[in-house]
Amino acid sequence: MLTIGVDVGGTSARAAVVDEHGQILQTHRVPTPKTGAELNSAIADTVRVLTDRYPVDGVGLAVAGFVSEDLRMVRFAPHLPWRHVAVADELSHRLGLPVVLEHDANAAAVAEQRFGAAVGARVAALVAIGTGIGGALVINGEVFRGAFGVAPELGHLRLVPGGRECPCGKRGCWERYCSGTALAATAAELGWTSPVTTGVDVARAADAGDEVALRAMSELARWLGEGLALVADVYDPEVVVISGGVSDSAHLFLDEAREHYAAAVTGAGHRPLARVRVAHHGDPAAMIGAAAIARQHVLTGPRVR
Repeated sequence: MLTIGVDVGGTSARAAVVDEHGQILQTHRVPTPKTGAELNSAIADTVRVLTDRYPVDGVGLAVAGFVSEDLRMVRFAPHLPWRHVAVADELSHRLGLPVVLEHDANAAAVAEQRFGAAVGARVAALVAIGTGIGGALVINGEVFRGAFGVAPELGHLRLVPGGRECPCGKRGCWERYCSGTALAATAAELGWTSPVTTGVDVARAADAGDEVALRAMSELARWLGEGLALVADVYDPEVVVISGGVSDSAHLFLDEAREHYAAAVTGAGHRPLARVRVAHHGDPAAMIGAAAIARQHVLTGPRVR
């Protein structure tokens, strides 16, 4: 059975035909329009490009936003025009195919649990480190969404009371200390003098041996380890998969982060530790996971609460 996964981002919507083994057969991309109606049309058009070439049985959309419990409606997506829109039903009507929605981090976690770095894990967490932090949890093959479909917001765990301001309205959130944005902020605090700094700039400088950049990377490792200890205390996962753009620089921080995690977790030295791994699928993971969720939706029917 072939299904399509669509990663709907603020810049582009990327669609892929995916087989039952998680292999991508073909992709197609379109720019993300500014209005909801235009976005629905653009997604339908890019899916049709692929369905004209492959026999497809269903479509899954990975969305960076709040998805309803039944996986039919986008309640809110900060970088997309949808607000309380029954996207799945509208696209299903247009395409004549079953359509299901999922949060993009959840979709990526499904891809890694079924086909990647967390294969076989009964409890697998994903921490997506990019501009901020996204999180997901898969338990016995099922995504954990919480009571209202918005869990787990790992990036907004408060690690530092009274710490750096976060756009969410709180202070001291994990993503303010462990993300690409945080890496740039930390470097500036440590004396980085470049007038325009991004996390990528700092990572490249650290790779080249810059002392300030290496110190900033060490701080990121510290806070990643502290946050992983909280995740382990609450969820006790077998595997934690680190994904997102910052994971490209994992060789600079992951071993140190593992050490901080092992020291900070409750019962340190007296309990098994989660394996902390870099994601296998990288950027295409959300499409692969969304396609897998669509396949399950076709085979088992809609979610019933």
